[in-house]
Amino acid sequence: MITVLRAGPLTTVQDLGRPGYAHLGVPRAGALDGPALRRANRLVGNVPEAAGLETTLLGCKLRFEEAATVAITGAVVTLKLDRQPVEGPVVRVPAGGVLEVGRAVRGVRSYLAVAGGIAVEPVLGSRSTDTLAGLGPERLTDGMTLPVGSQPDGSEPGGDIADPASPDVPGGELVLGIRLGPRDDWFEGRGLFVSAYAISPMSNRVGARLAGTALTRTRAGELLSEGVVLGAVQVPADGQPIIFLADHPTTGGYPVIGVVDDVTPLAQARPGTTVRFRDLD
Repeated sequence: MITVLRAGPLTTVQDLGRPGYAHLGVPRAGALDGPALRRANRLVGNVPEAAGLETTLLGCKLRFEEAATVAITGAVVTLKLDRQPVEGPVVRVPAGGVLEVGRAVRGVRSYLAVAGGIAVEPVLGSRSTDTLAGLGPERLTDGMTLPVGSQPDGSEPGGDIADPASPDVPGGELVLGIRLGPRDDWFEGRGLFVSAYAISPMSNRVGARLAGTALTRTRAGELLSEGVVLGAVQVPADGQPIIFLADHPTTGGYPVIGVVDDVTPLAQARPGTTVRFRDLD
């Protein structure tokens, strides 16, 4: 078992999500930075889809009731074991040891995998917390406990541990590839590609809100609700785009101007980060 001593502002259990249920109104959810979670699992010998913890900006503090092998990837953080600084990404924690994942100094979200995985009860085949639909385990709170599964026989930690940050945290301006449609004809010209946008502090696991030059609509009125997907760029009445992330709704009534091909970099993009779009068509 793991006891949560400090949960942090938003720490959740995440795996690779629950695809295949959008027709029931259930989004995929799952880790925002899937490659970082996969890497953490590989480093402790887990299968890629094992559940770990996703922290946000301020980390968390955990006590391990039994000895454990832990890996931390994603955002660059400081680590302390029993109040002493340690180097990651792989940490061997003794029974009763307290591991503190500190404030992110680069990036936003860190991923903590423990050998055996976080063994909370799955919902629709996934252990992910869906912050919009309310499915899966509750977000972590101080004092709660988390079960740890058994490591598969014959599995051992592996993978490159030389640089825990470089594969996971992009730097500088983000350029996101996008395919226009289905409602790009509701907007003037190619305004989406002219201006730079900034990530808004109002962003969360549901969507990355952008702030910049408002897109101008050429059509009045509203749409009936339509299906939306991961990476859909929805444009509400204020003209400021929203890029849907893992916990997005499965339908929406605002026009979707296009779909971003890979939203992974947004998992580590801090508020104020500059975003530009590149036309993939």
